[in-house]
Amino acid sequence: MRPREDRVSIIDTTLRDGEQAAGVAFSREEKVRIARMLDAAGVDEIEAGIPAMGGDEAEAVRSITALGLRARVTGWNRAVLADIDASVACGVDAVALALPVSERQIESKLGKCREWVLRQLRESVGYAKRRGLYVSVGAEDASRAEPAFLLDFARAAEEAGADRLRFCDTVGVLDPFGVFEAVSRLTAVLHIPVAAHTHDDFGMATANALAAARAGATFLDVTVNGIGERAGNAALEEVVMGLRHVLRRETGVLPEKLAGVSRFVTGVTHQAMPPWKAIVGSNAFRHEAGIHADGVIKNPESYEPFPPESVGASRRIVLGKHSGRNSVIHVFQEMGVAITMDEAKSLVALLRDDRPHGDRPTGTPSLLEMLDCLRHRKSVA
Repeated sequence: MRPREDRVSIIDTTLRDGEQAAGVAFSREEKVRIARMLDAAGVDEIEAGIPAMGGDEAEAVRSITALGLRARVTGWNRAVLADIDASVACGVDAVALALPVSERQIESKLGKCREWVLRQLRESVGYAKRRGLYVSVGAEDASRAEPAFLLDFARAAEEAGADRLRFCDTVGVLDPFGVFEAVSRLTAVLHIPVAAHTHDDFGMATANALAAARAGATFLDVTVNGIGERAGNAALEEVVMGLRHVLRRETGVLPEKLAGVSRFVTGVTHQAMPPWKAIVGSNAFRHEAGIHADGVIKNPESYEPFPPESVGASRRIVLGKHSGRNSVIHVFQEMGVAITMDEAKSLVALLRDDRPHGDRPTGTPSLLEMLDCLRHRKSVA
């Protein structure tokens, strides 16, 4: 097995697989903006789209290649010579060639056989290399392929001159243990790098991407916010931070840029971000529960795995049913108002009283009245 490389390269496929999410369609201007933001964030490679679609899709890819980005720009293709020609016409210097390797896709989708797949692989890789392109071969549905044929396919790709092999968990059916075993078999026999492309159908895309890195994959496919077909892909922000803080592996991505690109993609897709979304969700660094908030006030590391500032976010202590007195005092201190422990105790009681205001004892101030009074240091009747 090749020695492990501590740096993992990030391939962002938001503009290709991400846009294949139902209801998502980027304009050419949005694609260019996203590509610029990904490049500024330090992504190593941008899969810009599918040039063979022609029309606006090809024009968008052409516009991105014309930007002169630091990141490699890749066009996605079937293992078809005309697709490769379309990518070349768009100015890319790298192509991703996809071929199914599972029996169900080879037979039911293509109506072909394994021998046809290997012939098509050798022909398309050789053609792309003669055109001077960097070639990534995608083993589509590799997670459901017969292991011996997957190894035959991988060796054939390497022998044909491919620069990289992409292991695809196309329908997200593997767990991290299965990914580790499958990718380990590939990295043990190949001399070219292995990439992993993981889907989130069972909620394991990020974990599976990290497992692939543990097994020796040095390229990982991601999308911003994890958008993509069906349940989506491994999320850029989760993979980058998971590599850094869980596996202690570095990428070229600047974490402080993650929140900005996440917000932009959320805006142009018109799809709400769940508050609890890891890394970039609005609740990722918001604390309400009294014990947790008190711990964070004393030492943020008590309940935060990394500082919010490192990903362009900020911490907030919020008041609610589960708040404690120290949280209340802290929130008012942030507003420049000092309150007593008794006042904080009164506020906590109001926060936890879920009765309608009209059902409370006569003369009991509402929570809003209490807050207003304390802000202005008025006496409460």
